[in-house]
Amino acid sequence: MQLFSRNQRRIFLHILAQVGNPDDAEEILQETNVVIWSKCSHFTLGTNFIAWSFQIANYEVLRFRDKKRSSRLRFSDELLNVIASESEDSQDELDLRRAALQECLKKLRPKDRELIELRYEPGNRGNTVAESMGRPSNSVYQSFSRIRKTLFECVTRRLSAESMG
Repeated sequence: MQLFSRNQRRIFLHILAQVGNPDDAEEILQETNVVIWSKCSHFTLGTNFIAWSFQIANYEVLRFRDKKRSSRLRFSDELLNVIASESEDSQDELDLRRAALQECLKKLRPKDRELIELRYEPGNRGNTVAESMGRPSNSVYQSFSRIRKTLFECVTRRLSAESMG
């Protein structure tokens, strides 16, 4: 249950990388979840849950494509296989980047961290944040730019240090 819950976003992103449409990806994720639950007794604890669930998702993407054959825009099975493979291969790197970003966010000054949290809160945009803070939009955008640069450099340093050590 924990593996299932913890990996929903990764499975969704894997599917989305193959279909490109969030609504279709959501539909496929639901079908994938049904299959995962129905076959959970076949999964062996200690093995790679992500690889197992991605394989199920890949089959569900193919089933979805077969149902939607009448669509004007179709990608070849070979291209979808390449995209699926790339998505699987990039998951470890994305996890490392995500962990590095979390650490770098902790190092920001409290005001900068608050600004970033406000900016990336669902529904907020830079001008919304500026209005709520009573600051000019250009000032807030300059702050975002500075903070993003700081985070980028921090993440790059952390990943570099991890690859060396």
